[in-house]
Amino acid sequence: MDSDTPDSQTVTTETPDSQTVTTDIPDPQTVTTDLETLTLSNDPLTDQFGSLNDVAHELASLQDLATRGSWRSILDKVARARAQSLLHKPHDHLVYFTYNVLALTKLRRFPEAAAEIDSLEDLDSPRYQYESYPKVYPNRVGSMVPFSLRWLYALMPIKLGQRQDGLDRLYCLLDFVRSKIKEKQKNGSVSVWKRREVFVINGIIGVHLSNKEVSVCLSLINDLLNRDYTDPVLVSKLGYIQMQMGDLEGAKSSFNVVQGLVENEGEASNELKNIVSRNKALVYMVGKDYVSAVREYEECIEREHNDIVAINNKALCLMYLRDLSDSIKVLENALERVPTVALNETVVVNLCSMYELAYVNHSDIKRTLNSWIARVAPDDFDSSSTRI
Repeated sequence: MDSDTPDSQTVTTETPDSQTVTTDIPDPQTVTTDLETLTLSNDPLTDQFGSLNDVAHELASLQDLATRGSWRSILDKVARARAQSLLHKPHDHLVYFTYNVLALTKLRRFPEAAAEIDSLEDLDSPRYQYESYPKVYPNRVGSMVPFSLRWLYALMPIKLGQRQDGLDRLYCLLDFVRSKIKEKQKNGSVSVWKRREVFVINGIIGVHLSNKEVSVCLSLINDLLNRDYTDPVLVSKLGYIQMQMGDLEGAKSSFNVVQGLVENEGEASNELKNIVSRNKALVYMVGKDYVSAVREYEECIEREHNDIVAINNKALCLMYLRDLSDSIKVLENALERVPTVALNETVVVNLCSMYELAYVNHSDIKRTLNSWIARVAPDDFDSSSTRI
């Protein structure tokens, strides 16, 4: 087992900017159990638990704070749990440690997050293995390190501007995930690790794309598609990469494949239908047919009122059509209707750009927006996006 907590979820909190505290994971006890009698634990994401609190100490509370973006509160809760010695099992310490590092990362306190991670040293140490604590975890073996912590370890150099070190760690993580896929294929519990493989590859693609290394991205996505060419999301991503390379015909071909896959599903979900419509709209945008693009985005919004990609891009198309008034209304209405979805830096930057184009007194309008954001935004929102 590689984690004793559902680590793919995110967390939010409110907390004072207290000092970070390293975990106090107990020293491993002497192993007194015959390892041949132990069974390898299943991945926690496939185990059945009555509640999140069955996984780790008050995990439901941490998760609730995370989903609300209350990252400072998470730091506070972790600090209190440590100070009051509420974490009794080794894996509880690691779960809280992971949330603490995640909160610091979300708050852009990267040096502190990196120092926390470095305090753990080797994540594959026997210290973090269940079999090192036979009295606490009888008949259980494997790593208790949450996958999220491995991901944060790989990501941290990127956040610190050390791109090559980050890429090295990400590729090592990819090798680790693929080794787990091979291992899990023996007992059939492989789906979680395949999703993690896609997740890690998407992260690696993002790093390469930021440096315009498009050919590497194409190689990575094709490697995934050679094993499964039936995932509309993956094939769409191939189309986006082809567009970045200037291969519009290749992108159209990929998008046509996506449409065929979705149509063959029969009762396809609105999410998949919106992928098809957004792909069509993107082709229209590249061809500067903004009217047709708006039509496709409106169909997306009609199906899913909180499709923020469609909302944002519809507003951009209207701006390109010189309809600044309506483009501003589209984004303002989205912020009012679905603030938890629409309140992200990209939308706010675009809205402020439209204010600057439309109004002489745009500074006053942006200050009003900034005041509203300060009241409702999660802790990790970058207020500099209003450009005041």
